[in-house]
Amino acid sequence: MEGAIPVSEYKYRVEVCFTPGHYPLYAQDMGIVVVIDVLRATSAMVAAFENGVDRIIPVSTVEEARRYIGRPGYIAAAERNGEVVEGFDYGNSPLAYVGQDLRGKTIVMTTTNGTKAINMAKDARKLVVGSFLNLSALSEWLVQQNDNILLLCSGWKDKFNLEDSVYAGAVMERLLDSGKFGVEEDSSIAAKYMFMSARDNFLSILKAAPRRRRIEQLQLLPDAKYCLTPDQSRVIPILRDGELVRMEMSQP
Repeated sequence: MEGAIPVSEYKYRVEVCFTPGHYPLYAQDMGIVVVIDVLRATSAMVAAFENGVDRIIPVSTVEEARRYIGRPGYIAAAERNGEVVEGFDYGNSPLAYVGQDLRGKTIVMTTTNGTKAINMAKDARKLVVGSFLNLSALSEWLVQQNDNILLLCSGWKDKFNLEDSVYAGAVMERLLDSGKFGVEEDSSIAAKYMFMSARDNFLSILKAAPRRRRIEQLQLLPDAKYCLTPDQSRVIPILRDGELVRMEMSQP
């Protein structure tokens, strides 16, 4: 059948977890976790590093982020329900960081979904951040790794969402094509087929999503279109001692 997932001998697994709530069911034997929150946290993180930020500290609560408001060298960012939290100048919009000189800055960020997923998976052997912005760079790095990989979708308030799952399928296709990785979970196969249905027009995800109306009401269409445009960055954020930093590409 055209587009079928090949069955072959493979050394490592790549699997997709659709929501953070299911993470404990998938975490065993997974060495590398890729946290995905396409709209918009992980896209904002990649954009911030692309514009020179030194570190991003993902925190779980608004109160933790609020402590950094006004502190020299820090940018405090907080988002809930798609909106910037009152008292903060930044939420999870990647466009807020585009064109800025962020060298020497540290962002302390809390979001509805993405930072929750990062903190849930923080004990993984390696944790990296994925978005359409760094799709090719991240996929190329993952193919070189000798470990099982879990693509962890942040979802929306612990529910399934389309954009994270389609992105996971995009990464999975590249890993499966290498012949080095295989799948054992139905969720992984589902993500692959979702990607195949959207691969010619990622903006079709937005048109199909019931959340489109809320995105329009919050005037987030420019953000969404930016987040769904692949390969705008070669940056791969990686978690080190509780902080995201820019991966040095010489790292294995």
